[in-house]
Amino acid sequence: MAGKNMLGLILTNFQDSYIPELTTVRTFSSVPFGAKYRLIDFSLSNMVNSGITKIGIVTKNNYLSLMDHIGSGKSWNLSRRRGGLTFLPPFENTVDKFNTFIQTIDSISNFIEHSYEDYVLISSSMAVVNIDYQQMFNAHLKSNADITVCYRNEHVNKNRNFDNVVFSLDSSKRVSEVLINPRNLETADCMINTCIVKKDLLFEIVSECMSRSRYNFSRDVIQPCVKDYNVYGYEVGGYCADIDSIQSYFKANMDLLNAEVREELFNMRNPIYTKVRDDMPTKYGLDSSVKNSLISPGCVIEGEVENSVIFKGVTIAKGAKVSNSIIMQDCIIGENTTLNYVICDKDVVISPTRMLCGIDSYPVCISKKSVV
Repeated sequence: MAGKNMLGLILTNFQDSYIPELTTVRTFSSVPFGAKYRLIDFSLSNMVNSGITKIGIVTKNNYLSLMDHIGSGKSWNLSRRRGGLTFLPPFENTVDKFNTFIQTIDSISNFIEHSYEDYVLISSSMAVVNIDYQQMFNAHLKSNADITVCYRNEHVNKNRNFDNVVFSLDSSKRVSEVLINPRNLETADCMINTCIVKKDLLFEIVSECMSRSRYNFSRDVIQPCVKDYNVYGYEVGGYCADIDSIQSYFKANMDLLNAEVREELFNMRNPIYTKVRDDMPTKYGLDSSVKNSLISPGCVIEGEVENSVIFKGVTIAKGAKVSNSIIMQDCIIGENTTLNYVICDKDVVISPTRMLCGIDSYPVCISKKSVV
């Protein structure tokens, strides 16, 4: 497999500030998603499905839940003598060198240098997408590219928590110009934070940027590299959601209620793996009602659930009505409670007769282990 000549790097902490409601006790990549997954499952599974057998998970803080979820990497077939999975926390007394893309790569340069792979695939957990990186790597080699970056033609969201990086591409997909936060575009070819670069070139770029105190990936790497190197784009098809706010997180979960979206994300050719927790089947009461929802095993459903994503071990008592909501693992929803547009983090207890209501653009978020 061509992927065996690629080293995978997953950056896990850069987006923590995007959804602070869920990242005060965990890193961004370990945020639960879609009834049984974590956000890192998508980037990690995409790499494994593409034949990448050595992956470094770069993390800065709040990574205990991530380590617990990933473990030895056995669920992704990464528990092996050679290659496999490596956690890369800060190696120094300060985490300042993990604040930007360039500083992070510089801090883990020894790990990259001692890897036998000639190419490096760098990704984050921000994009919920199922992508074949082997095809991307083949396109990289075929075009004789120095750098290949993923992009998607989409609506330019001017309210994002990160820079909108827009490409101008020629007929061969070579990037001729890079615009950052353009004001007058409605739709454009927008960058997704995943790229392939030759290891030697990566060191050259990082060394140059560090010597000039340039640390930003889009402004100090991609934008100036267009002039000096062959930078190509690789278009991502199918469903793709960028998680950059609690609103986009909520929407991406709700999108899973669409069967077509589920078929694109979770297909048999390129499955999305996750840590398996064995549970008994969900128990449904005689008076329960469930409509258009994802329900994980191990739940007890006595009330009504509609248009919702319910994680493992959740209890929904009699008379409770849960709609348009995300209820994470081991939550307890009391009797005669009404929840609408609510996100409950893990181990939340909602007392009987409570009523919580948000809207689709601003769901109510209840912190982990809270009692309401």
